Amino acid sequence: MFANDKKHLIDNSIDGFHTESRSAWKKNGRNNFIKTLLTICIASCLGALGTWFALGYWDIQDQKTHTDLPSTVTAQPHVQQTGQTIKQAPQCSQTPASSRVDCWPQYVGANQQTCEEKGCCWLPAGTSTRRLGDVPYCFYPSNYQGYKVDSVTKTASGYQATLHLSGPSTWPNDVQNVNVDVTFQSPTTVRVKIYDPATQRYEVPIKTNATKTPGMTDYDVAISPQGTDFTITITRKSTGTVIFSNANSAPLVFADQFLQFGTQLSSAYLYGLGEHRAPFLISTNWSKRGFWSRDQPPTLDANLYGVHPFYLNVEDHKNTHGVFLVNSNAMEIEVSPQPALAYRTTGGILDFYIFTGPSPDSVIQQYTGLIGRPFMPPYWALGFHLCRWGYGGVDPLKAVIKRMRDAKMPYDTQWNDIDYMRDHLDWTYDADGKYKGLPDVVADLHNNGQHYIMIIDPGISNSQPAGSYPPYDDGLKKGIFIMNTDDSGPIIGKVWPGTTAFPDFFHPNATAYWTYHANSYHNIVPFDGIWIDMNEPSNFVQGSTSGCPKNDLENPPFVPPVILGQSLSDKTLCASAKQAISTHYNLHSLYGHSEAIATKMALDSIKQKRSIVISRSTYPTSGVHTGHWLGDNNAQWPDMYYSIPGIMNFNLFGIPLVGADICGFNGDTNPELCARWMQLGAFYPFMRNHNTIGAKDQDPASFDTTTQNIMRDALNLRYTLLPYLYTLFYISHVYGTPVVRPIFFSYPESENNVTYSVDTQFMWGDSLLITPTTSQNTLKGQGYLPKDRWYDWFNHSYIDSTGYLGDFDLPMEHINLQVRGGSIIPLQAPEVTTTLSRKNPFSLLATLTPGGASQGMLYWDDGESLDSITSSAYNLIYFRIVKHVLTSTVALPGYHGEAMTLGQVTVLGVEIAPTSVTINGQVKTTDYNYSNKALQIYNLSLDLLKPININWTV
Repeated sequence: MFANDKKHLIDNSIDGFHTESRSAWKKNGRNNFIKTLLTICIASCLGALGTWFALGYWDIQDQKTHTDLPSTVTAQPHVQQTGQTIKQAPQCSQTPASSRVDCWPQYVGANQQTCEEKGCCWLPAGTSTRRLGDVPYCFYPSNYQGYKVDSVTKTASGYQATLHLSGPSTWPNDVQNVNVDVTFQSPTTVRVKIYDPATQRYEVPIKTNATKTPGMTDYDVAISPQGTDFTITITRKSTGTVIFSNANSAPLVFADQFLQFGTQLSSAYLYGLGEHRAPFLISTNWSKRGFWSRDQPPTLDANLYGVHPFYLNVEDHKNTHGVFLVNSNAMEIEVSPQPALAYRTTGGILDFYIFTGPSPDSVIQQYTGLIGRPFMPPYWALGFHLCRWGYGGVDPLKAVIKRMRDAKMPYDTQWNDIDYMRDHLDWTYDADGKYKGLPDVVADLHNNGQHYIMIIDPGISNSQPAGSYPPYDDGLKKGIFIMNTDDSGPIIGKVWPGTTAFPDFFHPNATAYWTYHANSYHNIVPFDGIWIDMNEPSNFVQGSTSGCPKNDLENPPFVPPVILGQSLSDKTLCASAKQAISTHYNLHSLYGHSEAIATKMALDSIKQKRSIVISRSTYPTSGVHTGHWLGDNNAQWPDMYYSIPGIMNFNLFGIPLVGADICGFNGDTNPELCARWMQLGAFYPFMRNHNTIGAKDQDPASFDTTTQNIMRDALNLRYTLLPYLYTLFYISHVYGTPVVRPIFFSYPESENNVTYSVDTQFMWGDSLLITPTTSQNTLKGQGYLPKDRWYDWFNHSYIDSTGYLGDFDLPMEHINLQVRGGSIIPLQAPEVTTTLSRKNPFSLLATLTPGGASQGMLYWDDGESLDSITSSAYNLIYFRIVKHVLTSTVALPGYHGEAMTLGQVTVLGVEIAPTSVTINGQVKTTDYNYSNKALQIYNLSLDLLKPININWTV
């Protein structure tokens, strides 16, 4: 218990005294009032005194022997007199509507009798059927009796509490005794693991980098005293802010197939909890989100392809913390106005990691430090990618490649969707049909410095003649397919090639199997990366071609009603299907993740250099192995907007290589929408234009000349910025910070907290602010310019913003791009491929602060070696401007594969025209623009691996 809770109950005791005294006056009259009042006073005061003792108001403080560990409060031993818990009448009227916790989350079947039989409160708000987003009408009473504390013990790295259940939860198979392990993982990370000590339950099999070396911690942990209802509270030491606490939240329930836990939120500024289509700021108005990987095109508030039970929460003092629940079972998370959050999941354990930040960037660093840093992509992967479903064969594909080249569109990678395959069979192409000659197309791409990627689905056809399709025959022989519940054979579903079996990527032989067949195909068609789709896994029949058995896994007592589909097997495999390490019931949402790991390992083995995997389904730690695209969107303006929250969320989730299908996948696009989308897509970390079969062509070269010019300019802008983007990916890979970030990551201080709700703008690192338009016929739009100095990318003018919220110019010819004062951005002149652009000299764009300073860095390597960073085979160069002097420092000169030449420097914000400029001591002729105060130094040929000193005198 905590001070506020104690005060609340003491106040209730006093309120009870006032209520009873008023009642006594009415019943007994004036003459008997004083006598009655004295009686009530004695009883109430003694009751309050007892409450103080029961709540540990005078708890004995545990004398800490480790002063660097957070404190907790323990009470004197509690003696149960009878071993029985006395049931109390539910206290319902004292629970405000905003603080209610749903006691009937399944929605159907509730009435007053069934609700009250659960020991819950029934106060319907004028309706007998609750809808999503409504205040719960069947809710937990304030005196709900769940788990009580038996003991709290200090351990070498934290605490362990033992709990017992004081009354049934009414969910089947309650776990009577539960342990809570609190582990101080680091000064900024604490783990809270709630589990059954008597039974080994499923735990998520992901690799984490957990440590147990806390030292001094940023947090305090308090566990309620022995004999009281279990509560745990984690507070930030520096401010006293509660960042994680189940007090006054959803009570702990730990049954076999229903687990519940609630926590208070520090504010309504809540982010993450994916994968969902929604605004970036999560609504706290009784919003619910489902977590169960599903083949579901992006739909508002539906559970989509991946599962990421991680959130970021801003506190009143502008500090930020994060919480990650390691659980992969079907789950819902409800956010209520209190604000509070309730987890409900169908299995596993409750395993929380809490990250104290305190900055948003540091929260993500701590999170990716646990789940693994994002992989470093090859340089070419940051170029422009082009795809469509339904090219119609090699000849139309060649025509698209040619017109893109003729139009001189920057363009690095050509993709193929499923129509390239023979009968949709993995690891084949239609060699005797429309795609005859595909290997020659790939060879031509390679000869032009371009790359090739194709789609692979997990479903392996089982209907080919015996001996004719090695991927099935070999998989059957090795026993690597997911099995039926009764072990009678592989579970059979239906996808594009017809009936299919599904590799179990948790099987110890699965990666070798996958690598063998990928390599066999690579020997025929030398692809450069792999796109893995349909890996939720998707299934065109429910469960299997023969249905699913009737058991508790197929029909659990609770299926989150916010999960689309009428059962867990809807559009996927039977929940009770068997995998090597557990059931599909537990592992379903990890299927795409496990495939991504196997695919990345296969590519590393085959290519022996960096490549990319792009996966539709993801889970925490996937970013170590794969990138992601946001799925089958529509060629509509709202889809363009929702891509911005989508890419910001996946950067929170540790998957920075993310983008959306530019111009839209489903339906026909139009020139304005596609041009605007290409401008926005130029700032997706992963930039791919992709559309569906039967739709109009939407590759940039297919449009009219005016639209082509707009798109080419957008592509040239991206390619100019690639050295900066590549450096951001290096920083993300080494330090774990996002590449794309919301404005409040850099500007938490803003009037009326305006930055916390902005999701139509975003930043690349700390230096570039991108303001696209996502509306038709719009040349001006609302935006926010944080308090700082900002330079317009195109005209080099600057403004010292005081925190501007208003109209931005959004001209049709280019996107609105601002550069933060104090930045030095490395650039290269664009070419039609990254292969060519990498050969150009570098340039620097420096934007000065009002004080005349700026800084930046450049990471550079060969763009593809697997071990560039681990073997220090790269160059890392820092740039700085102080008092009219630009200097460079070569922190690491580890790569010498090509010359790194600085050809030009542009310095913006030079208030007074220089009288002279010297470069490494030699006088240089330069240009100075008086109108926009820009100093341009050109025709340079400076070796970037040697220190540079540029000095201008004013």
